[in-house]
Amino acid sequence: GPTRKMPLTASAMDFFQLFVPDNVLKNMVVQTNMYAKKYQERFGSDDSWIDVTLTEMKAFLGYMISTSIHHCESVLSIWSSGFYSNKSIALIMTQSRFEKILKYFHIVAFRSSQTTHGLYKIQPFLDSLQNGFDSAFRPSQAQVLHEPLIDEDPVFIATCTERELRKRKKRKFSLWVRQCSSTGFICQIYVHLKEGSGADGLDALKNKPQLHSMVAKSLCQNASGKNYIIFTGPSITSLNLFEEFEKQGIYCCGLLSTRKSDCTGLPPSMLNNPETPPSRGQYRIRMKGNMSLICWYNKGHFRFLTNAYSPVQQG
Repeated sequence: GPTRKMPLTASAMDFFQLFVPDNVLKNMVVQTNMYAKKYQERFGSDDSWIDVTLTEMKAFLGYMISTSIHHCESVLSIWSSGFYSNKSIALIMTQSRFEKILKYFHIVAFRSSQTTHGLYKIQPFLDSLQNGFDSAFRPSQAQVLHEPLIDEDPVFIATCTERELRKRKKRKFSLWVRQCSSTGFICQIYVHLKEGSGADGLDALKNKPQLHSMVAKSLCQNASGKNYIIFTGPSITSLNLFEEFEKQGIYCCGLLSTRKSDCTGLPPSMLNNPETPPSRGQYRIRMKGNMSLICWYNKGHFRFLTNAYSPVQQG
């Protein structure tokens, strides 16, 4: 659970700032104003622009977050007179001021000469989130690795044609998380760029076990020696990965698929389906040290690979 006790008078903003403190927001203010200045030096002055303040930045982010809490076709619907309008928050900032901040908004305005990582524009924000995840919450033993569904960006989606919408859905990144199974709290995030070059690029590893193994290792880099039990889907589950994690004091339980999983080192007799389907509830077990491969039949074959649980314990 939480590592610190918040007062009963704590507001939503107090909880938000556990993960995004004022120093991160102040940096956004500085970077946005810096970008606006350089932009106007290059493309001409913008008489309607006034440097953004910390209060305005908080309001701006509040508008962006509100679109995920109250799903609407566009954040601009807040100022409309339609079904998605929200007069209670529309008075905080005018639509024209919101659009102006959106035009210049930056977390990192300019690339440094040493920067090579494709996420450099948002990396300070990701780092702040991760520090908040690590310090604000102690997760349960059971955790899960998965790729959460991401809603399409709602900011200007209402203005897109169908063709543009299809192009937008070809996302340039994949997002993976390690999540506490008891509460749903996200312990670790990992963003992978699809256009990454080299052997570790997503294009080079797409639909291959190497990608999912690399993602799993990145998500569990802070989990060593804590006796966590990590649950995985078929794309991550593999004998080699589970054995490597066990050496680090991380235990695993994963659903296995002969089509999606890396089945290297597993007995073929457990991976092939018998010609005559077994009775419902029947199971087979093969063990190697602490590792168990369980094949259980219901209306189909379900296979589990685990070194965290006894294969014969009932309950």
